[in-house]
Amino acid sequence: MRTARLGVLGGSGLYQMDGLTDVEEVAITTPFGAPSDVLTLGMLDDTPVAFLPRHGRGHRLSPTEIPSQANIAALKSLGVEWILSVSAVGSLREDYAPLHLVIPDQLVDRTKCRPNSFFADGMVAHVSFADPFCSATSDLLEAAIRDLGDIPYHRGGVYVCIEGPQFSTKAESRLYRQWGCDIIGMTALPEAKLAREAEICYATIACVTDYDVWHASEEAVSLELVVANLTRNVANAQRILRAVAARLPADRADATCDCSSALANALITDPSYITADLRKKYALLLGKYL
Repeated sequence: MRTARLGVLGGSGLYQMDGLTDVEEVAITTPFGAPSDVLTLGMLDDTPVAFLPRHGRGHRLSPTEIPSQANIAALKSLGVEWILSVSAVGSLREDYAPLHLVIPDQLVDRTKCRPNSFFADGMVAHVSFADPFCSATSDLLEAAIRDLGDIPYHRGGVYVCIEGPQFSTKAESRLYRQWGCDIIGMTALPEAKLAREAEICYATIACVTDYDVWHASEEAVSLELVVANLTRNVANAQRILRAVAARLPADRADATCDCSSALANALITDPSYITADLRKKYALLLGKYL
């Protein structure tokens, strides 16, 4: 099977990857189920890329239904070392305006119905998650956006991830602002947690589509508004993805992050209790440690 260095998770509005050559679609099964859709493999200039629409083509999966474990495992099985996530978000602050892009650096988890770890059923691992987004990958994102020169963006911000699929109430929106959250979305988790467990660098291009309902001068968030602004943001996201692909280090050992060794001291389960079936299930994630 072909491999890829860069994985792209497309969010609402981004269901295909522009500019790919030598394209092939592959269906992958993992020990954690089937991913959201077939993966599209191709070359983005000189970089092998794997693209996956997290909601499935045709937007068939709600945020709660996204099989994030299978999505991340599928990308891992292809050799992906970096994941760029494209995500539609609402803004919780005046200066993060619609059509701006945000490179968040922190997360608040308000999901409640999603498996948020690969490890279960006799396997326990505790990875560090103090800094949930890969700073080295976020640096690549910022450099690419800055060089493009015509995209308003913000480096840093707290992304609060809600369960959805409903948008938040006014009371919730005001509460998240009091907590110091900057943007609100539905898909960064558990993706970021699972990417860390899979030792993959993960960063997000958060596309601001609207002010959330806290904003007194704005109408309630509507799907029509979100989709209209999302279409404009997606065009910029495609340009950024291409620019980042060209900037990837030739060797991930040159990266300044610790993502590639996140599991080195995380597994706490006594090896004598790890059965042959568990070793087989987790070979993709733990093969170099077991």
